[in-house]
Order: sequence, then C-alpha cells, then structure tokens
Amino acid sequence: MAGLLCGTKRKKQVSDLHEEGKKAINAPMLPTGTDIHPEDTLLEENAERIMLDPTSRENLKFKDLLKVLIDWINSELEEDRIIVKDLEEDCYDGQVLQKLFEKLSGRKLNVAEVTQSEIGQKQKLQTVLEAVNEMLRPHGWTIEWSVDSIHSKNLVAIVYLLVALAMHFQAPIRLPEHVSVQVVVVKKREGILQTALVTKELTSTTEMMMGRFERDAFDTLMDHAPDKLNVVKTSLITFVNKHLNKLNLEVTELESQFADGVYLILLMGLLEDYFVPLYNFFLTPESFEQKVHNVAFAFELMQDGGLKKPKARPEDVVNLNLKSTLRVLYNLFTNYKNTE
Repeated sequence: MAGLLCGTKRKKQVSDLHEEGKKAINAPMLPTGTDIHPEDTLLEENAERIMLDPTSRENLKFKDLLKVLIDWINSELEEDRIIVKDLEEDCYDGQVLQKLFEKLSGRKLNVAEVTQSEIGQKQKLQTVLEAVNEMLRPHGWTIEWSVDSIHSKNLVAIVYLLVALAMHFQAPIRLPEHVSVQVVVVKKREGILQTALVTKELTSTTEMMMGRFERDAFDTLMDHAPDKLNVVKTSLITFVNKHLNKLNLEVTELESQFADGVYLILLMGLLEDYFVPLYNFFLTPESFEQKVHNVAFAFELMQDGGLKKPKARPEDVVNLNLKSTLRVLYNLFTNYKNTE
C-alpha cells in the first residue's frame, strides 16, 4: 500500500511538473498581473481569446461608464421588473439584451422567453445580435461583438454593444468621455500561446458621440455664439428667481447654485405647486453622493410632472458642467415659462 501511495504521489508530481512546463512554454512574455485561464491552453491553432486587463477593470472612468450603462438599462426595463447589477453576469445569456432591444426598437423578437441550456442561450443571442447588427451596420457601426464573445462574458464586447445601442437610440444619458481600456489578446500560433496588450477606445468625446445625432441648441450656442450665452443665462436666472423668490431664495450663478440639487427640488415643488417633504432629500448635502442623490431626485420629479428624462447626468450637474445645467433649466423654462 505504501508503495502504491508513493507511486501515485510521484505520478502527481510528474503531472504537475509537466503542467508547469507547459504553461511556461505556452505563455511567453505574458503581461504582468494577467492570469492565463486554463481554457487558453486548449485554444485551437490560430484561435484567439480576448480578456480585460485587471488594471483597466479598476479604472475610475471605466467604472463610471459601467454604472451609467447599468442605471440606463434598469431605467429602461423598470416595467419588466428586471434589475441588472453586473453586466457580465446579467447580459451574457441574451435575456436582458433581448428585452432592452425590444424596448428601444419597439420590435418583438421571435425567441424563447427563458432558456437555460447553453445552446438555447446562444440561439437567443444569435437572433438578438442579428437584429442589432442589421439595424446598426447601415449607420456605419463597426461590429465589436459576437455571440461567442457575449456568451463568454467578455465585458469589453458587452460594453461596446451597449454603448452602440445607447448612442443609436439617443439614450437620455451622458456617457463619460475618453474611456479606454487595455485588453490582453491571447493567440495560438504553432502550438504556442502569444500574448499582447491592446488599447480599446470605448467612448470618445461627447461632441463626436453626439455627432451621430442632431446637436442641440446649447452645443451650437457654446461652440459658435458664446457672446449670446450670457443672454440665455440671464433669461434663465430671471425665470428661476421669479419662482424661488417666493421662498426668499435668489440665484446669481447657474453653474454652482444648482449643483447640489436643493434649488432644483424646491423649484420643481414651486412649479408643480406642492411641498416636497424634507426627508426625501438632503437639505444641506455635504458629500458628492448626497448631491447626486438630490439631482437624481429632482429629475424624478420632472418626469413625474410629464417632462422627458433630462439628457444630462446628475453627476454632470454636480460637477458644475454648465452645458448640462443649462439643458436641465432650459427644459423647465420651455415647459413652465407661463406658470405664475
């Protein structure tokens, strides 16, 4: 028995040594901090696998982009009672992507509602992506995703797809600018794994991203007629003070005085003629999160009043982005300019 155990142990050591040698040979010049997955050593000749570099996953702008996309999906699919928490885990099987595409396009896809098997999930993804690609290709989109990349939970491919959908359907969100990540590309050539770091640009400037659609009045105003900007600001200040003066409040600086959301909330109460309970918001917000909460709550009040969801992000208003603040206030002005 001792001899048998000893022999088994030696076989395991030999096997472990063989695996270690295999990995050492197959993974030359692997970028630091990147793990080769076991399935990578099983890649077929000339096949490749792409994965997000761990350092990019911690990039703050990338995290911000993920949050914006998740919040957008949850807002769109609220009536379906679908809550997305993780893009990789919640989008890979095609269920969320199907519902999102149907909501955005108003088109019903002929797919099974619930699919548990891998084959069924890939069939659903195939149908969804064919519909998406058919819609996007004529508009010059480069297809950076596939059934296999989405189903294998390739986060970069999923983000590319969602950004394309958000831009094509003019989602009422502001995507963070200049978000790039590094991906590790693993290829198998003559039985040897070759790796390389490649930079992928997920978003560009707001102007370029919005360039696919009609630019709004504030883009034109700020780019080509900055001298008229003060006229617009004066008109908006007059409008908001007409109502805020009822509470003995006065605005002189649009950028800063609406950044914490308090005046926006109080203004909505005045315009719609109701009292906003103080426990619903932070009257003296101190942290960035509290200010974002306030602005987001003001946006909810606007939607409750029948207005479309503002295209600006709450974070942009809090960060003193003048164009975003002007968009929000101008939306109120056009809807309530005759309100006493």
